[in-house]
Amino acid sequence: MTYLHSPILIVAVPLLASLLAGLLGLHNRKFSYPVVLLAVSVAAYESVVTLITVINHGTIHYHIGGWIPPFGIELVVDHLNAFVMVIVAVSSFLNVIYSKESIEREIGEKTVQFYTLYLLLISGLLGVTITGDMFNLYVLLEISAIATYALIAIGNRRAVLASFNYLILGTVGASFYLLGVGHLYIATGSLNMADLHDLLIPLYGSKTVLVAFILMMGGVWIKMAFFPVHAWLPNAYTYAPTAVSSLIAPTMTKVSVYVMIRVMYSLFTPQFVFDNPLWQDALVWCAVVAIFGGSLQALAQRDFKKMLTYLIITEVGYMVGGVWLGNRMGVSGAILHILNDAMMMLALFFVAGIIHRKLQDHNFDSFKGLFRKMPWTMTAFVITALSMIGVPPTGGFFSKYYLILGAIEAGKWHFMIALLASSLINVVIFFRIIEIGYFKLTPEKSSEKSKIEEAPVSMLVPLLVVSVGLIIIGLYSGDIITNIIQPFIPSGIAN
Repeated sequence: MTYLHSPILIVAVPLLASLLAGLLGLHNRKFSYPVVLLAVSVAAYESVVTLITVINHGTIHYHIGGWIPPFGIELVVDHLNAFVMVIVAVSSFLNVIYSKESIEREIGEKTVQFYTLYLLLISGLLGVTITGDMFNLYVLLEISAIATYALIAIGNRRAVLASFNYLILGTVGASFYLLGVGHLYIATGSLNMADLHDLLIPLYGSKTVLVAFILMMGGVWIKMAFFPVHAWLPNAYTYAPTAVSSLIAPTMTKVSVYVMIRVMYSLFTPQFVFDNPLWQDALVWCAVVAIFGGSLQALAQRDFKKMLTYLIITEVGYMVGGVWLGNRMGVSGAILHILNDAMMMLALFFVAGIIHRKLQDHNFDSFKGLFRKMPWTMTAFVITALSMIGVPPTGGFFSKYYLILGAIEAGKWHFMIALLASSLINVVIFFRIIEIGYFKLTPEKSSEKSKIEEAPVSMLVPLLVVSVGLIIIGLYSGDIITNIIQPFIPSGIAN
């Protein structure tokens, strides 16, 4: 069948292409880009094929080398990770097209190294979503993390320091996760997720298992920049080169949220996770603080790109809070928001890159007169801003709607208030930018008609595709929930 080897191709093609891009780039650095474009195109195509296969035929199990688990390495693709794989692969594909010009302009002679690391990052992220082995998940997390540290450090001097801070905290998070995996191996003697799921059930009273769960959750929370371990993210994403921030912003934190969901619901069970209501209450309260803290920090910024980094922290609060509500509405909203947030951040960082290319700055004052000079770019920005606020029929409205319903069902009124308040803060943030861009003109533009100076087609088309995609996602949110998200949610989750 055509999809027989799709799972391994999704990871192997970008991995092998990273070597090929590096070798060909030694001869002529112009050869690297076609290799990258082809590799991410194959990964995106195979991811979509795999998602369709899972929807029609159920979970795919791929045994590497023909070795049967738990002794061999298994790739497992169900509705959840097929969904996340498509998000990562399609985001990577669009970003490769969008960032070609900015890479040549910002990276210069390091283009070959950039593309090699870029493919390693994509391969690592896709591997994290598809692996069925807890230790391999750690290895792939670190492959993607190390590639990210290097990609960020390619930027200016401030990027190097931001990357170092990220490296320190990222290593702490990875160490916590690995220690948790080690505790599980001590308790069960297995690393295969499906095998661990069955072996752990009779061991739920063990303190070793409890410590393992806490360590893994702590590690993943650091990786996703969940409050209060979020300090590494703003500078790392702000000072990274355009092509880097526009990839890691929509993917890195979302993949970490995926790992959290996978550990909670596939490795353990809802009965274990929500056995102690204090845990649940504490995590939802942390999510509330993350939402308010991120939103208020974003409101205080005058730099567009840095403002977006604080909104990422807010969005992580949405997703973590939704998952820890512990009901189907909340979990559905959180998983749907993985898609919406990835697309919204992809579009907003595309806008930041376009503005920086034109004006060498992304301060709010740089938006003056942009509705006249860059109408298509700013139209896409407005659509994305409406989705961030939660205006129908954009995708952001529907994930927030499910999250609010989940908060009401769980009786977590503080979480519901945080969601509504952050939406109001987003209104202030984005309408302030729209006001500057539409009503305020620079002195030289106020005296004469502004000439349209749009972004290059290679940057504009991916932006328009993503912004229109947010409306399409909104219109088909019900189908996404019914056909992709609901089949994953365990029966132990409360209705």
